[in-house]
Amino acid sequence: MSDKVTVKKILKMKSEGKKIVMITAYDTPFARLVDQAGVDIILVGDSMSMVMLGMENTLGISLREMLVHTQAVAKAKPRALIVGDMPFMSYELGEKVAMRSAGLFAKHGAEAVKLEGGEEMVDIIKSIVKLGVPVMGHVGMTPQRFLKLGGYRLVGKKEFEAEQVIRDALAVREAGVFSVVLELVHPEVAKKITEKLDIPTICIGSGPHCDGQVLVLHDVLGLTLNPPPFAKKYVDLPSIVVDAIKRFADEVRQGVFPSQ
Repeated sequence: MSDKVTVKKILKMKSEGKKIVMITAYDTPFARLVDQAGVDIILVGDSMSMVMLGMENTLGISLREMLVHTQAVAKAKPRALIVGDMPFMSYELGEKVAMRSAGLFAKHGAEAVKLEGGEEMVDIIKSIVKLGVPVMGHVGMTPQRFLKLGGYRLVGKKEFEAEQVIRDALAVREAGVFSVVLELVHPEVAKKITEKLDIPTICIGSGPHCDGQVLVLHDVLGLTLNPPPFAKKYVDLPSIVVDAIKRFADEVRQGVFPSQ
């Protein structure tokens, strides 16, 4: 296995034209597995609220819950860069709140944090970077603001929206982020942003033109009941799990397990 992935290495991948692979993980066992698969970045995403805790959206998960799971991922000691996803209301209330939250993520093993928002988050981003914690931006469809955006939808089809997403991406870059997630951004707009920025763009549902791609682990494994249309299922893990448990149950009922 090659050397530890750092922010510097992620930046270098853009200049070298190497695609960046990011996936979510929320606990130690899966962090080990995705790291063995060779991903570049592990995102401890607030998507955990929906795929693991049964919530309807990402608004309900707490900072404490995110910190516990970030620490669990860090205990796997992955080669991949660990990015902690700052949850709703952990950074929007001002620079001091944002710095405290980012500092706690770093104390719990995160090597960078991700936060949502564009131009309005410039001062927040600057304060966290000044603290010494690297920041990953997130613009376009920002799930923590789905109420304002009118639901989960593609952003950038209309000219004024496309211009705003571009301004947001440029603004967070100027504020000091080392990369930016483009979620559900029109592919042509995502392409323009990727060409304009000297930092990596990582797409989710925004087409093939970005410097990297991210998916939610549970979507990849087929564990999500209603996955987004852009996700791809690479294995039907539920059937494998159910089959294993059925075999265990059968052996118990037949007196085969435990053996002598």
